[in-house]
Amino acid sequence: MKRRYSFPVHLAGAAVARTGDEMAGPALVLAGFALTGSAADASLLLAGVTVSSVLGGPVLGSLLDRAERPGRLLAAALALYAAGLTAVLVGLGRMPFALTLAAAVLTGLLGPALSGGWTAQLPAVVRDDRLDRANALDAMTFGAAGLVGPALAGGTAEVLGAPTAVVLSAMLVALALPAAWALPARTDPTPKSPARGGRPRPVPSGPVPPSPVPSGPVPPVPVLSGPAPPVPVSSGPVPPGSAPSVPVPPVVPAPSGPVVGPAAGLVVGLAVDLAAGLRAVVRSPALARATLTSVVSCTAQGMLTACLALLGERVLGGAGRGAMLLSCAAVSALAANAVLARFPRAIAPDTLLWTGALLQAAAPAAAVLGHPTVLVAAAFVAGIGEGPQLTALFAVRHREAPERLRSQIFTTGAGLKITGFALGAVAAGPVAARSLTGALLLATGTAALAALAFFAVPAPRGRAAPA
Repeated sequence: MKRRYSFPVHLAGAAVARTGDEMAGPALVLAGFALTGSAADASLLLAGVTVSSVLGGPVLGSLLDRAERPGRLLAAALALYAAGLTAVLVGLGRMPFALTLAAAVLTGLLGPALSGGWTAQLPAVVRDDRLDRANALDAMTFGAAGLVGPALAGGTAEVLGAPTAVVLSAMLVALALPAAWALPARTDPTPKSPARGGRPRPVPSGPVPPSPVPSGPVPPVPVLSGPAPPVPVSSGPVPPGSAPSVPVPPVVPAPSGPVVGPAAGLVVGLAVDLAAGLRAVVRSPALARATLTSVVSCTAQGMLTACLALLGERVLGGAGRGAMLLSCAAVSALAANAVLARFPRAIAPDTLLWTGALLQAAAPAAAVLGHPTVLVAAAFVAGIGEGPQLTALFAVRHREAPERLRSQIFTTGAGLKITGFALGAVAAGPVAARSLTGALLLATGTAALAALAFFAVPAPRGRAAPA
């Protein structure tokens, strides 16, 4: 390992924090419905805590890239996220719903810290030759969280009440604080310039030592032609042994205060970093197509999730049984990533991106048949596509992202994916209410579009297109 920091500790912290995050969404929906009596308000809370990630991801990633101790900033983000969940719970039924929804939106700004913020720190924790395996194990924590989080939220709500489920999710996020706080400090020996997100070099304070005066005769000063301006001369006698006074030109006073204040400098630096991060993604074909494919795939996942309650009611005999399909997908995603962790280089990450999208397209298409066995099998197929695709996405980011922009690229991508999921769920909800088949076909077409989007971006020069 590169630092005195245990990778299992990093992995455990990520798993606990992500389990709390996966638990938070269902817990907020259940608590919102229990305390307000409105299913619409409950769904708005879920949308609010997810849709704002697209704004918080880039800023949070830029701050992590600038920080000398990114773990401290990551720990602060986790603490604020847990506090935000608690604030939403406190506001439900006690404050105007608009204020509670605003608290959920503000909390969602920190959501990418639990996904991309953790993963971006992997190169500081493990050696380069172990990064592929560590990356697969890190992606497995998402599958484990997706399996445990919703089940824990539902079980806690049934036994202890929905508000307790929100409290437990916040506690799990807070439980990861020590693992985040102890992350290694940045050890880049080359100081970053302020334009690149680094801190300006300190200016030494105190008196400036006098410059040495050369000995020997002073060379004559050339005289300019033309009339010379009058020079004031002291009228008193010159003390013996002292040189005659030489007039000194007036000194222009320096402007008072800094030209750019610290707050303004930080804003300017963040703006420069954000622009650099976006350019890095757009100008890198590998990053661009990986980001585009993953975001469109996540939109399709949101569409399929919006159909689960109706699928459970019409095919499995109960709306609540639709959540079982998420567990099936999580199990297969874990199993597929376990195989990748054992053989990390068996399939190229770029290939896994588009094949994963095709598998996710096959799942809702099979669900249209409406047979219970086929539906459960479709959920397993969806997980086989989702798990390795996430591992491949992380591998491409680690491979292609510039070191000074790594955190920003990870958190920006995470924010885009979370927002895509929210938009997909919002778009498919009304369609599913009118035609469940239509919503499933919409999810199928969106996932297939993700595979096409991969090939729409030209392959990097000097690298063959994946077979």
